[in-house]
Amino acid sequence: MRVLVVTAVTAEADAVSAGLGAAGTGATERALPGGYVLNARPSADVLAAGVGPAAAAAGTATALALASVSLSPPGSPASPASPVSSVSRAPYNLVVSAGIGGGFQPLAPLGSLVVADAIVAADLGAETPGGFLPVDELGFGRTVHLPPPGPTARIAHLLDAVHAPVLTVSTVTGSAARAGELTTRHPRAAAEAMEGFGVAEAAAAYGLPVIEIRAISNAVGPRDRSAWRIGPALDALRYAFQQLSPVFEESP
Repeated sequence: MRVLVVTAVTAEADAVSAGLGAAGTGATERALPGGYVLNARPSADVLAAGVGPAAAAAGTATALALASVSLSPPGSPASPASPVSSVSRAPYNLVVSAGIGGGFQPLAPLGSLVVADAIVAADLGAETPGGFLPVDELGFGRTVHLPPPGPTARIAHLLDAVHAPVLTVSTVTGSAARAGELTTRHPRAAAEAMEGFGVAEAAAAYGLPVIEIRAISNAVGPRDRSAWRIGPALDALRYAFQQLSPVFEESP
């Protein structure tokens, strides 16, 4: 299986790479257009694409497009002049959005892992006098991507992780009122982060399944940096990919 793992920042990418065993496993760095650096290895490639859904989508799409074009002989319909026609030949079998995130308490305590059974764009829509309307209820677009249920359930079991929706937000929650609003609209949500939906949009454009994995560094609610546990969350992220490395080496 060939896997593309997309994180927001380098610290997350380093934790993932450490879990996958970067040292001594033939890992190489590859520069991509746009200033991205892909850490490539036999079973999974790791990319830090930037913070937020737009950056995540752009970075993921760049990696997928370049991977597709690299398989096409010069002068073929899938040449750089028309890379979209090579979509079905992309060498990846799976795209994973990974990193740290906020956990809805008490479902996802600090240091725990969450595997998404739904990737939800929680603030993509419109405010109305009657409340928030997601973009799909406005009649266009979509706000939910559903990861493959069998593999995500297996991964959640392997990692002893919460298996529940992960919300993608453009503004991190910093108040009890905002946390309450999100919980009311998404009562099963276990975590929030800023990139999953963007990664999922790019993966969907290439017909690829997507999974989101979050290690919980803070509670969703009033912003209190003194209570954040980023180090333990990165350790949990590294542990997750240590466990997943054999899974990624399986046949697709």
